[in-house]
Amino acid sequence: MAGKKYREAADKVDPNRKYPLEEALKTVVDNKVAKFDETIELAVQLNVDPRQADQNVRGTVVLSNGTGRSKRVLVLAKGDKEREAREAGADYVGGDDIIKRIQEEGWLDFESVIATPDIMGAVGRIGKILGPRGLMPNPKLGTVTFDVAKAVGEVKAGKVDYRVDKGGVIHAPIGKTSFGVPKLTENARALLAAVVRAKPASAKGNYVRSLALSSTMGPGVRVDTGQAAAKALAAAA
Repeated sequence: MAGKKYREAADKVDPNRKYPLEEALKTVVDNKVAKFDETIELAVQLNVDPRQADQNVRGTVVLSNGTGRSKRVLVLAKGDKEREAREAGADYVGGDDIIKRIQEEGWLDFESVIATPDIMGAVGRIGKILGPRGLMPNPKLGTVTFDVAKAVGEVKAGKVDYRVDKGGVIHAPIGKTSFGVPKLTENARALLAAVVRAKPASAKGNYVRSLALSSTMGPGVRVDTGQAAAKALAAAA
């Protein structure tokens, strides 16, 4: 059963209305429920079939205002690239030793993994552990690279990985309630523009079906899809 604060917040949201993006964000921020700085999440319902390989929408975007949270980054590399990773601010750096630790101990105290191409053969041994958790390094996502300093910097600056789930929905954080509406709007538009650009050629009809915003503990707010998508692309052009 929903708590009193949640019910009071939900009563201030019209469930039948699709709000303009900025107004939706203000509504979410103004109706936060928890005392802590809640995360704001954007949910994007796409008209795709994730079961089809060419419609499994995924990608990355660096949010200009960050996410309000610094991810713990693991870099798997060799030689000088280990030093480069440490200097760039990686939380954990190693090679076969860390791969072995993940294999044998199930150690997973990190939220992003970057690897150099020359160690990917060994990383494959832990693919069944990292893959289901969305942690497997991938060249398309910029997490298999020799430029580890750039990759670490992007993750620390607010790089967000997004991927459509089995229901055709992308869920991604766009910041904290403390950011304020202008910064949250910039982040939301950046994410939405990236998703729209990632539209598969095989996707037919209305690509973005619906949008919704919510805070960690607060009620969801529906967003005017057409207006939000158009403004996101215009701002990113």
